[in-house]
Amino acid sequence: MRGLLAVSIGVTLSLTPLPPAAAAPTVQPAPVVSGSTQSLPLTPLTPRTRAVGAAPGLPRRDVRPFSLLGVVWDDPAAHLDAAVQARTRAAGTDTWSDWQDLETHADDHGADPGTPEHDTARLHGGTAPLWVGDSDGVEVRIQPGTAVPAGLRAELVDPGTTDAPVVGPPRARARLNAPAAGTVVPELARTLPHGGPRPRIVTRKGWGADEKLREKKFSYTKSVKAAFVHHTATGNRYRCSQAASVIRGIYRYHVKSMGWKDIGYNFLVDKCGNIYEGRAGGVTRPVLGAHTLGFNGNSVGIAVIGTYGAARPAAAAVKAVARLSAWKLGIYGVNPRGTTYLKSAGGNLYRKGKNVRLNVISGHRDGFATDCPGRQLYGKLGAARSSAARYQGR
Repeated sequence: MRGLLAVSIGVTLSLTPLPPAAAAPTVQPAPVVSGSTQSLPLTPLTPRTRAVGAAPGLPRRDVRPFSLLGVVWDDPAAHLDAAVQARTRAAGTDTWSDWQDLETHADDHGADPGTPEHDTARLHGGTAPLWVGDSDGVEVRIQPGTAVPAGLRAELVDPGTTDAPVVGPPRARARLNAPAAGTVVPELARTLPHGGPRPRIVTRKGWGADEKLREKKFSYTKSVKAAFVHHTATGNRYRCSQAASVIRGIYRYHVKSMGWKDIGYNFLVDKCGNIYEGRAGGVTRPVLGAHTLGFNGNSVGIAVIGTYGAARPAAAAVKAVARLSAWKLGIYGVNPRGTTYLKSAGGNLYRKGKNVRLNVISGHRDGFATDCPGRQLYGKLGAARSSAARYQGR
């Protein structure tokens, strides 16, 4: 039988026992560190600023390592109408950064009024988080003479480490989600009348989400009729290999510092065009996010990592927004070049209950008076609409 097998496949089999192979060295996986947050109260910096309403700050000091920072306060309905700046020291050096601005008007994000996520006692007001890279020193200042909300504190976030694969440009390895039960299989979306092909999506496991941080229950809306494009306002000083760390930092800041149930965005996109799953619940499903205050229902929030008021977004990021929008909207039969109506849940542009006509692919500023997604990224949305429609074969 052995001879017949050898002849039939054209090879000769040696029956001489081979010596035992040398034992391969054991490779230990890198340890996983879940991350942490330091919360430091802001206090008057000098005796002469200790008057009522004086703006506090944080004097230069050594701290445990962190990579992302923000400023939060007690009352989520209160506003911080002042310039907030921070500078940081690169870990293990004596090199301090220049002063960097924090985006203070972060109240345009968050859960819609009247939802359980919005009406919870654990919510706080806060700035947008700022990515500063590996740091072990910090200093924070607020515009002098400004009335400020109570409970101001600096939140210094260590995003932790993960043994998930490092993500490179979109051609590199990425973990894909299995389809959720009862939904359109993503790979078959292109068989719909106008379904866009599914792009590569790095899952929450792929970017190292600590699932113990978020609430266990998922919240869904009825459909997906529109996509709101955002920028994270975390700055542009990150490498694409650091994007997973940036997302873990935003996630921890949204949940532990701001009091949200999960990261606010449904998807995130980095400057290299990599796409990441955001809020948990299934990438094909209509997960209710906390990205566009007043219009989270029946919409999806896509955030490009970075700040795009003056800086132009990378072409790869704009292309990724178009590809993601074409696929996600295609699952629900929506034309990216069209318009739709969404009912406002309340905000500073539209009263609660008003039906508002919006572009299917809109910027955050179309639903709420805000600079988001930045002038430069907002100017690219027309091209994203056209590209998304082409990806759908329209």
